[in-house]
Amino acid sequence: MTVHDPILAAAQRARAAIPDDTAMLRAAAEMSREYAVANPRIYWPDLLASTLIGWTALAGAILIDTMAVAVACGIVAMLALYRAASFIHELTHIRKGALPGFRLGWNLIVGVPLMIPSFMYEGVHTQHHARTRYGTAEDPEYLPLALMKPWSLPLFIIVASLAPIGLILRFGLLTPLSLLIPALRRKVVAEFSALSINPAYRRRAPEGEFARQWAWQEAGASLFALALVGSVFAFGWKPLLVYMAVHSAMTVINQLRTLVAHLWENEGDPMTVTAQYLDSVNVPPPGTLPALWAPVGLRYHALHHLLPSVPYHALGKAHVRLMETLDMESPYRKGNYKGMMPLVGKIARSTMTAR
Repeated sequence: MTVHDPILAAAQRARAAIPDDTAMLRAAAEMSREYAVANPRIYWPDLLASTLIGWTALAGAILIDTMAVAVACGIVAMLALYRAASFIHELTHIRKGALPGFRLGWNLIVGVPLMIPSFMYEGVHTQHHARTRYGTAEDPEYLPLALMKPWSLPLFIIVASLAPIGLILRFGLLTPLSLLIPALRRKVVAEFSALSINPAYRRRAPEGEFARQWAWQEAGASLFALALVGSVFAFGWKPLLVYMAVHSAMTVINQLRTLVAHLWENEGDPMTVTAQYLDSVNVPPPGTLPALWAPVGLRYHALHHLLPSVPYHALGKAHVRLMETLDMESPYRKGNYKGMMPLVGKIARSTMTAR
């Protein structure tokens, strides 16, 4: 989308060019050095507990006939598996060797069974953090949603609700077909192999060790997608439909979280680090609901853009330290918000503004 109003365009360029706040960036650099170590005694129990609760609750939602109990199990499954799935974000930032076996374990118990293997995000999300890519047309995870038409926001959510169908088609149909049709394979790799929101984004073919990881992860997801389809003949429609309902609800929650992770007000201009921070969102305590809809440190999304190497379990401590260290006029405080609904309302109102 292009903003034709010269006043609005000038205002957007001014926001993108906000000077970097040296005090905030210096303090963030200190926090990054202090809190950079990922603790396996936190990562593994969190992942394993979330996964165990999630799959057990999903089994309950499928097997229990009492509707109220089955729905309650479905809600628990959705929240627990959503938390487990959110570790894919951590995988993209964990330093090599920091958590031995964690990537493999996550893919085996979460990524493949949910058809979101880590290759779909690794090598993609880091481009969102690139200093010169954020908010531009080359950013796979950015669209100027606040500047688009009002119907774009409902469409953004509706598309997410169809994710289970899309993933079954991606891995159950396109993967095996693309192995037989080279032209289709190139298209699948470029256009259907990234968890991104920018429809113009195209991936490069993987190389080296990453290509080998991609191969086994995609094969696993393909076999699982085919097993899901085959389960209808063995167990009827209920297990598949319950799985898809939980998966869809989980993806919608994540899409709503994505909708409020940024202000989405940049039109494509390169942004300073401080401008990128101010275009991003923290939802810190005392609110408790963000721990459910923005788990595994995602409630500190703006802070994460300052400290991308800091593991999720340390972001809360870093936030408290920065709030204590920086003065009241620091731009850091302007990145903190109270909850989801005020942010959704802000973006919705922005889309209704005549341009």
